[in-house]
Amino acid sequence: MKRFFAGLFFAMFAGALMAGAEDDFMAMRQAFQVGDSARVTAYAQRLQGHLLEPYAAYYQLRPKLENPVASADAVKQFLLRYQDTPLADRLQGEWLKTLGKTQQWDLFAEAYPGMVNRDTELNCYSLEQRLSASDASAFNDARPLWFSARDLPESCTAVFDALVAAGVLTVDEVWTRLRLALEAGNVGVAKRINQYLPESQALNERKLTAATENPLRYLEKHRNEIRTRAEREIALFAMLRLTRSGPDQAYAYWPRIRERFSEAEHSYFMVQLADQAARRLNPRALGWFTEAAGSVKPARLSDAQLGWKTRAALRAGDWELVLDTIEAMSVPEQQTGVWRYWKARALKEGGKTVEANAILAPLSTEHNFYGQLAEEELGVTIGAPTESHKATAEEIAVTERLPGIQRALALYRLNLRTESTREWAWVIRDFDDRRLLAAAEVARRNGLYDRAIHTADKTVQYHDFGLRFLAPHRDALHELLKQQELDEAWVYGLIRQESRFVSDAKSSAGAMGLMQLMPGTAKWVAKRLGMRKSPHTLAEVNTNLTLGTYYLKHVLTLFDNQPLLASAAYNAGPSRARQWRDEKPLEGAIYAETIPFSETRDYVKKVLSNSMYYASTFGHRITALKQRLGVVASKSNGDRLPEEEK
Repeated sequence: MKRFFAGLFFAMFAGALMAGAEDDFMAMRQAFQVGDSARVTAYAQRLQGHLLEPYAAYYQLRPKLENPVASADAVKQFLLRYQDTPLADRLQGEWLKTLGKTQQWDLFAEAYPGMVNRDTELNCYSLEQRLSASDASAFNDARPLWFSARDLPESCTAVFDALVAAGVLTVDEVWTRLRLALEAGNVGVAKRINQYLPESQALNERKLTAATENPLRYLEKHRNEIRTRAEREIALFAMLRLTRSGPDQAYAYWPRIRERFSEAEHSYFMVQLADQAARRLNPRALGWFTEAAGSVKPARLSDAQLGWKTRAALRAGDWELVLDTIEAMSVPEQQTGVWRYWKARALKEGGKTVEANAILAPLSTEHNFYGQLAEEELGVTIGAPTESHKATAEEIAVTERLPGIQRALALYRLNLRTESTREWAWVIRDFDDRRLLAAAEVARRNGLYDRAIHTADKTVQYHDFGLRFLAPHRDALHELLKQQELDEAWVYGLIRQESRFVSDAKSSAGAMGLMQLMPGTAKWVAKRLGMRKSPHTLAEVNTNLTLGTYYLKHVLTLFDNQPLLASAAYNAGPSRARQWRDEKPLEGAIYAETIPFSETRDYVKKVLSNSMYYASTFGHRITALKQRLGVVASKSNGDRLPEEEK
């Protein structure tokens, strides 16, 4: 009995110590955030020997990086002592950036090779260091960075200045990047690129601003002044702005200024017009692609543009064009699952079954949407996934003892998800399949469902589909699914995609909880159900599932019990899901492939794919994925949304 009370006292005492240490850690973290170095040091002394000691050391050292040379020895000691933590790589990156800003190139060159996670800012500092050391090969390594439509870190400016000064970048290549920036609508970036053009050739930035603000008014005012390349580029940019407002309007206006442009520029505009039309599911897109290709100097299509040309061909049912367009893509793009599948389908439609099956067979072994569709094309419907490996008790115990795993769990308990995820990603980065599955099981046991799924998803040869497709809260969902008459596998497929079962997940748009409900939607559903709720209860599991399943049933009913359309509506809104239909019935897989929003397109595929695996792991009757996707009915002239969906 004495041993029992002694053990109980020790456990309570240890727990109190842990709670006290966690309080100290959070107080230290807050002191670091407000720049109170004295308090950071005081709390750090109390955390010596604690699991989270590396953070205490980091918080003390980080402010000293402002003097990168003086802090060099301390940084090196930190990197040596805490090399098995993501903080080492993080601190090294921050120190290297300070060295780059102050051009301490000797120290930079010594430390940079040990860096694991290198971003563009560090890459440019490395290139600048190499240029300072007269490394001529740095010019060739720097060139690919130039051809970017987005804004790049300030550290790249010196590299680009050197490229221009050395004559490595031509004026035409400056124009190329300028166009890329304007195509992307990054006018600020375009203005910075403009500075690299000779003054006599540069864009008039006042006119560029005017074309940005009101492209049609700009064109009407200046259409008789289009003489130089700079004036043509601004006019083309204004036309691109018009295509985004409405491709038909832009095409109608183009003849008014067409004579001012070369054949190559005409083809360029037609490609941009066709691409925008395809992204809007405008049936004229293919005709405009054809007009662009018929030019004396046809513009070359990017992989992204070829992708949308292929999607337009799919909606048109032109399988020959689908095949031709996919084969025009770059080799790496053709090797992606999406285009391998549709190429095989096009070959099959053309009677080339042997060639099609040669593509489908290896694709069918991949555990994803296209692998499942490929399997069905070969005449197989997904069966129960093979559990090729279950982590042993010893493998799990060894994984649990890893300091990085322990830190990740401790940070998760403190609700510091970002830091916890970094620790987790760092420790599993080189794991083989067996260790990944052991780590995934540790995450599951500790309620880190998103990490469990993410980790199990990374395996290549050995798989555990029970971990890939976790199903927490089944008891809470059972009665709700019964009330709403919803397919359990589909609902789990959707929740997995929405939140990875993180109950307090909150998106940048404000969606909350397991089913990622927007506050406005939750309020509407709560009113329908006669529930009283506050924003604070929206993330509560039972409340979120009650509101979410009701709304999911609502959109499913709106779309004639088609999970494909209901999934699209749940993500992007019922109005858009309706607009994306065609004038004729459309194969569900083609509807999914041609959803204009890349986020929703990816979402819908994954939800339906997930539902197949959940049906299998739950032991439900297996319905083919093609059957789940169904056939999407044509648009109806009198279609109207209920008032609450407008």
